[in-house]
Amino acid sequence: MPRFADDGRVAGTEVRELLVPGPWTTPAAPFTSRVAFAAAHVVPHVGAENVPGAPAVVDWDTTLAYRHRLWEHGLGVADAMDTAQRGMGLDWAATRELVRRSAAEARAVGGRVACGAGTDQLDPAVVAGWERGDPAALAAVADAYREQVHVVQDAGAQVVVMASRALARVARSPEEYARVYDAVLAEADAPVILHWLGTMFDPALAGYWGTGDDVAAATDVFVDLVRAHQGRVDGVKVSLLDASHEKGLRARLAALDAAAGGAVRLYTGDDFHYPELVVGDGRAHSDALLGIFAAIYPAASTALGALDAGHPDRAHAILASTEALGRHVFAAPTHYYKTGIAFLSWLNGTQPAFQMVGGLQSGRSVAHLVALVRLADRAGLLLDPDLAARRTHAFLEAHGAAA
Repeated sequence: MPRFADDGRVAGTEVRELLVPGPWTTPAAPFTSRVAFAAAHVVPHVGAENVPGAPAVVDWDTTLAYRHRLWEHGLGVADAMDTAQRGMGLDWAATRELVRRSAAEARAVGGRVACGAGTDQLDPAVVAGWERGDPAALAAVADAYREQVHVVQDAGAQVVVMASRALARVARSPEEYARVYDAVLAEADAPVILHWLGTMFDPALAGYWGTGDDVAAATDVFVDLVRAHQGRVDGVKVSLLDASHEKGLRARLAALDAAAGGAVRLYTGDDFHYPELVVGDGRAHSDALLGIFAAIYPAASTALGALDAGHPDRAHAILASTEALGRHVFAAPTHYYKTGIAFLSWLNGTQPAFQMVGGLQSGRSVAHLVALVRLADRAGLLLDPDLAARRTHAFLEAHGAAA
């Protein structure tokens, strides 16, 4: 294994014997103490033109087989979301097919699936020309949302209402955000998950909820939206990487009037602080909808089993053993975290090549991915050490970094 100097040159090597994988378990029955979704990635056909700007060509068999692994480990699948490269290589035609296929596979095995509904079928060039506050543009955003909500519902999946770049581009105020979400939620035939995605995941979402950089004010707008539609909201997924903010929001959601529509879950999207948030403090906890769970699913499943068995300390220890890996995978620029998830999938033999739609395998450096190998090994998440060693060597050799 190479060691790199600050300027990227190979500055030495390390002989590393990979560890035996962790003592991971799979559940015999559904988990009861937490609801947990893993946000899954997509795998391209290795010979297709999956280059930047080209339509995605998805290897459906391999992509869906990965989802079956998640279901077998007791996790729900959150599909067609940012981990699946929405807005970063996965076009709407491929997304629509992914929703249809993933929902059908979930039905076949009794797995849980939730799929993202957004507005990314809108032409970015047209969106860029909109004037802020244009009523016709706001109506177009609402119509795009409604189209995708119906695609997800018709497939039989739960709807995740994703944050919209187009809405961030055109809306000027909290009232305009509320108007669009009111129209979208009116279409929901079952409780949805609302997704608040921070700018570290997508810089184009700056100022979401119409309050500029004021997160506290944005939180007030968000809670007001949930309160107004409480009966139509199963939960919220918050991806701001701020544990203190999440705990405060979680308490506000817990305080909503139960008579107005029942409890509203907080599905953590915090891929930095998930051990403390999911395990909780004995009084409150978050459920989970996490991209990192797609990478650490054997450990996540084992930890959830420990929670069900009444062993929160063991659950926390298991998740904490993966935290350094999670922080590395989601390090800035965070929106390239998908590259690390696909790389680990390849190391573990669940896809035939280290490739991604849109050519996104180039989103992380060789040094970053070498560090990922070390951290995944330390966490016991290289599931076939011999295969991982061979593939790591092949990767290093192809990139001119082999000893």
